[in-house]
Amino acid sequence: MKKSIISFVFFLFVHYSLNIEYCSAQWVQTSNGIDGGNVSCFAVSPGFSGTDLFAGTEAGVFLSTNTGATWTAVNNGLTNISVRALAVSGTNIFAGTWGGGVFRSTNHGANWIAVNNGMTHLSINTLAVLGTDIFVGNRVGTVLRSTNNGASWTPANGGLPYNAICALAVSGTNIFVGVASDGVYLSTNNGASWTAVNNGLAGLSVVTFAVSGTSIFVGTWGNGVFLSTNNGTNWTAVNNGLANLFVYALAVSPGFSGNNLFAGTFGGGTFLSTNNGANWTAVNNGLTIQDVRAFAVSPGFSGNNLFAGTWGGVFLSTNIGASWTEVNNGFTGTSVYALAVSGANIFAGTGGGGVFLSTNNGTSWTAVNSGLTGHVVDAFAVLPGFSVTNIFAGTSDGVFLSTNNGTNWVAVNNGLTNLSVRALTVSPGFSGTNLFAGTGGGVFLSTNNGTVWTAVNNGLTNQDVHAFAVSGTNLFAGTGGGVFLSTNNGTGWTAVNYGLTWPDVYSLAVSGNNLFAGLYWGVCLSTNNGTSWTDVSSGLSYIYVDALTISGNSIFAGTSFGVFLSTNNGASWVNRYQGFINSPNVKTLLISNDYIFAGIDYQSVWRRLFSDILGIQNISTVTPSAFSLSQNYPNPFNPTTVIRFQLSAAGTASLKIFDMLGRDIATLVNEKLNAGTYTIDWNASEFPSGVYFYRLTAEGYGETKRMVLVR
Repeated sequence: MKKSIISFVFFLFVHYSLNIEYCSAQWVQTSNGIDGGNVSCFAVSPGFSGTDLFAGTEAGVFLSTNTGATWTAVNNGLTNISVRALAVSGTNIFAGTWGGGVFRSTNHGANWIAVNNGMTHLSINTLAVLGTDIFVGNRVGTVLRSTNNGASWTPANGGLPYNAICALAVSGTNIFVGVASDGVYLSTNNGASWTAVNNGLAGLSVVTFAVSGTSIFVGTWGNGVFLSTNNGTNWTAVNNGLANLFVYALAVSPGFSGNNLFAGTFGGGTFLSTNNGANWTAVNNGLTIQDVRAFAVSPGFSGNNLFAGTWGGVFLSTNIGASWTEVNNGFTGTSVYALAVSGANIFAGTGGGGVFLSTNNGTSWTAVNSGLTGHVVDAFAVLPGFSVTNIFAGTSDGVFLSTNNGTNWVAVNNGLTNLSVRALTVSPGFSGTNLFAGTGGGVFLSTNNGTVWTAVNNGLTNQDVHAFAVSGTNLFAGTGGGVFLSTNNGTGWTAVNYGLTWPDVYSLAVSGNNLFAGLYWGVCLSTNNGTSWTDVSSGLSYIYVDALTISGNSIFAGTSFGVFLSTNNGASWVNRYQGFINSPNVKTLLISNDYIFAGIDYQSVWRRLFSDILGIQNISTVTPSAFSLSQNYPNPFNPTTVIRFQLSAAGTASLKIFDMLGRDIATLVNEKLNAGTYTIDWNASEFPSGVYFYRLTAEGYGETKRMVLVR
């Protein structure tokens, strides 16, 4: 009996040691210099040497101790990094997350612990502090209260409608709550009961509050700002000069002659009122990203520092909004929607920060945005010319061209009647090269480097274009209504959707005669130019696939849950997302210079060695005396095992897995390799228990061995 136990323990030791060794090959963030990030909230707290400013983002919490000059991620223990709310109570800092509940730090963000005992729903929208009580509002219409720093929570809901709680505010002993579509509710007894206070409030979608003495301001979605001077009994619209009525954030900052009230809007930037909202003035000089989600006010040397959190980073004003400066050094939360390579240069298109360039495989990045007015970049195309390389960027303001690696950009939009460009591709034409732009209003063609564009939408019944693929003379467009095919450079289109399991197509990729479509749910494959489609989503079901890229027989899918790999034309997929933070939403993929790069929503750019993601590790470059295939270890295994083989000469190697019936069920290796010793793992999580065989062939050598999967 003791011998069996010892053997079992030894098996576990070997098994987990191998898993640890393999997991050391992971994705690594490569975002030094891609500054920005989607900032949802701020909190100001006294620090050891001054004032600490915390920013809550979709990439976790960042801390600045020097007025935003530099930022550091402080996420240790924060198992959910989608931070929507922050609050300070004494020496405690609370972070409300989307899906992970509330976390507390007692040491300035150095460590976090989850404090969710009694929490009924873990998607938190807002936090507020009243004395020693902490209140949270979540997405299902529940307000909860903690009287012990989050150790436990109890509902404080009486009288509230069942709708998302968007905002909380405290004025004296009164608590105000903003409820989506239901307006403002007031509690005078710590949340024991609530009363609707909406008289005069035309916009019931309340997003934010600000309190200034006895004045209560609410910001609404689409109806601007309202003011109450009697605890919500009556409200008055105060929108004169407020050119954008979609208000995300409000803040009050003491001024020389009174209080300054700031409103942050959706796409309209920041507005200032010095007379309690009676009049507003836009104050956006230097604010290059005008989707403002949050404010923070912190004392400065000569006045107050005002921070604006945008959907592309943090900006600072020291002069009541008269001018703004970007203060994003250290932020790594930018959304990356597009990647492209030109020689040794890699370009990243972001969701608000424009274009960034790396000349060293992503080790560092530099913003290259001179002349680029569209800072949401969804697509690139690279077109080599006679003496220069043309880089095209598809943005929210149309197409821009750079002929000097992004140093300068010029808009090339003549004839482009829809400027929301989601996709770009290059296709050989009869008299030159055709450049296609996919937009929210169909496909446009330019035959002269973007100088002039012509709409080519005949037969394109859905003009919401997200992706292109080129196969010979066939041009495919992925749209919100399926796949369309043109065989004549866009002159005419035909729907090719038979068997397509979902109409929303977000990515396309071609490998030989195989055409893959990434859908809202999974992947489909066509082997006949779209005439018919087959679902190939085993392991990918119900996963949004926004990116596809192919190298040899390896197909990579960038999904809402990370990166997946198939080596058998989509018959099965295995995850390759080791090392990512949370479940990353992968928007784009690129293979270049021995790496595979992933652009992530809110998490910038990550990279991984291409050989590692395939599972191949070259553990020795010494030339072996002979070809050989070792027994897999561990064996039996569940569900991962490692296979080792040696190549005595360079050449094409193939390593395949077969079931008991001799069917080829997985290809682990099928590429040219140098002489040396290699290991590769096989994850059999998609397969049942049983006996399997693996066979290595290389340069006239062939050997087969047996292995056992035990569930």
